[in-house]
Amino acid sequence: MDVLTAYVHKNTSVSLLQYHFVFCPKRRRKVLVNAVAQRLRELLESKTAELGWNIVALEIMPDHVHLVLGTDPDVSPTQVMHAIKGHTSRVLRQEFPQLQTMPGLWTRSYWVSTAGNVSAATIERYIAEQKTRD
Repeated sequence: MDVLTAYVHKNTSVSLLQYHFVFCPKRRRKVLVNAVAQRLRELLESKTAELGWNIVALEIMPDHVHLVLGTDPDVSPTQVMHAIKGHTSRVLRQEFPQLQTMPGLWTRSYWVSTAGNVSAATIERYIAEQKTRD
C-alpha cells in the first residue's frame, strides 16, 4: 500500500495512526485454530470495516493475535481493544461451544505500540506544501 493512500483525511486534520496490538486468549490457551481462527479473521475484518478502521496486517496464532490497525485520531487503543475483544468474544463463544467452558475468551491485558512513521522528508514536503495553500 502506498503510504499516501493510508492517510486519513478529515475536515480539519490529516493523520496516519497505526497501532500494533498483541492479545491472547485466557490462560494463553491454544484455541485460535481451524474454524475458530478463520471466523475470528472474518469478524475482525467486518468489525474494523464497520468502524472505519484499516487492517494493515493480521496474524492469528493458536495462542495470540498480532493486529496492525490504522485508526482515526479520535480513537484510543483502549477503545479499539474494547470494541474488538467484546465483539469477537461474544460471537465466537456463541458459535463455538468449546469456548463456552472458558471463563472468558480474552485476557483483560494487551500489548500495543505505535507502528509506522513519517520521514523527515515527508514532514518537510508537508510544511512546504502548506506555504503554497490558499
